Amino acid sequence: MRATAVRRTALAASAAALALLATACSGSSDADGKDGKDEKGAANGSSSAPKTPAKALTAAELEKATLAQGDVEGSKVTKAGPADEVPADGVKVDKEACLPVAHALSGVAQEGAVATTKRKVIDEPKTDGEKSLEDAAKGEGADAFKDAFNLTSTFVALSSYEGSAGPDAFAALKKAAADCAGGFTATVAGTPTKVVSMTEEKITGGDEALAWTVTSESDGATAPVKLVALRKGGSVATFFAFNLAAAGGEDVTFELPTKVVAAQDKKLA
Repeated sequence: MRATAVRRTALAASAAALALLATACSGSSDADGKDGKDEKGAANGSSSAPKTPAKALTAAELEKATLAQGDVEGSKVTKAGPADEVPADGVKVDKEACLPVAHALSGVAQEGAVATTKRKVIDEPKTDGEKSLEDAAKGEGADAFKDAFNLTSTFVALSSYEGSAGPDAFAALKKAAADCAGGFTATVAGTPTKVVSMTEEKITGGDEALAWTVTSESDGATAPVKLVALRKGGSVATFFAFNLAAAGGEDVTFELPTKVVAAQDKKLA
């Protein structure tokens, strides 16, 4: 697996993705969510505002609703650290309409967030007891390498919003994903990444949920990441996931992080 391919496989490569990658291998912003609403109040990108404006969870309440170790079976859950943080002004895009997507991929909360928590959820390595991760990394068999690095890492950002700000933030992301399905270029902390496509996937949960496969391109090679957005009341969670083997060009099945999404949904219920 080439270091450059892994390093640039995700939009947030310079921050969140690299932090997740290092952990796995070793053992707020502007957006307008009020565009294009129809007479029923649903945005055409589209999120339905709740009948009763939501009251934002406090920082303490949000912390209790955030994933903790033991909430996701077969995965390690840790708090994100300073190295995982991406400032809103550190995210640039060549198409302004795509900024909400770039922010979501970087774990940046949208404007108006009252509080935000961030977690890293990483699959526990699966080994057969015969070959270690170190052996696989040294090339002790292609299958061993694939199995050892077939791990999905997910960066979860959970934010609480007051009133209609949560539904608006969700709607803004949905609209941006539709507008930018054909691709865009984002620069995160000085590192540019070309997103060539966004394909919507099926997912359920919360009051509303959406998911996409985001394909990026680097040095002529493409790599997929997954992006999920979940809203429950005035809280919005975004999930940015990538798989080490898939990032390295291995032929693996890389699914949405449904276990992580379901666990977060349960804690918000």
